[in-house]
Amino acid sequence: MLELTNASLKYQDKQVLSNVNLTIHKHEIVAIVGPNGCGKSSLLNLLSGLLTPNSGTTTLKGSAMAEWSQKKLARELSFLTQSPQAPDGMTPRQLTEHGRFPHQSLLQRLTANDKNIINWAIKQVQLTELQDQALVRLSGGERQRAWLAMSLAQQTNILLLDEPTTYLDIGHQHHLLSLLRQLNQQHKKTIVMVLHDINQASQYCDRIIAIKQGKVIADGSPEQVISAQLVKQLFNIDSQIVSCQYRDQSKPLCLPNATSNNPLFTDQNSPPALAACV
Repeated sequence: MLELTNASLKYQDKQVLSNVNLTIHKHEIVAIVGPNGCGKSSLLNLLSGLLTPNSGTTTLKGSAMAEWSQKKLARELSFLTQSPQAPDGMTPRQLTEHGRFPHQSLLQRLTANDKNIINWAIKQVQLTELQDQALVRLSGGERQRAWLAMSLAQQTNILLLDEPTTYLDIGHQHHLLSLLRQLNQQHKKTIVMVLHDINQASQYCDRIIAIKQGKVIADGSPEQVISAQLVKQLFNIDSQIVSCQYRDQSKPLCLPNATSNNPLFTDQNSPPALAACV
């Protein structure tokens, strides 16, 4: 469905991704994990067509990305980037309306069906009561949910999301990830997202792609991918992997060892002692 073949990417003289081969299949939900600066966002940018590989190809439904018009591509694929920006004064509802533009002809007004989809998208992200407030007055998490509403209103078969849980508290993180899982299961959406939390990736995703230094080092189900060795390789921490029951499924859970050596603190650079609580 969405494929990278021998895809490499350079920024100036820096090799960001090297010979990546990936196929994203219909109706799966995929997490891309790895340390900061490893190429996760760049990989998502290649999958979206926003970036073109220096070598290799990106294809959607068997056609090269270059063959897709922007409007036609926007009907197939929506992409929520990191920290997107909206014009001053825009409201969540106005932002969500933009998600309907790929489905409209020039100067066409919103139809009753468009408005129903917009209302549904706003409700899904729990912003109904805030839909007419200026985005600049909302919290970072509320703005993040407004951008997700726009992506939902776009009604594409593929959702790409770069760190969608950024700025969200733990309750809204799990609401958002549960919503994405519901869209995947009930509406057959294909979802690919960058996540920092490997346990959330295990809990909500069918497949995990682990990246380090621009290369795919693991790709498979959470049970196949998550191990103490992989966590050490990715994040340089010792951990234990335990099994956690979630919705009648056993999922691997990573528990970092509290006794792991912390390179930030040595005998010469130890944190100040904490005052006793009274």
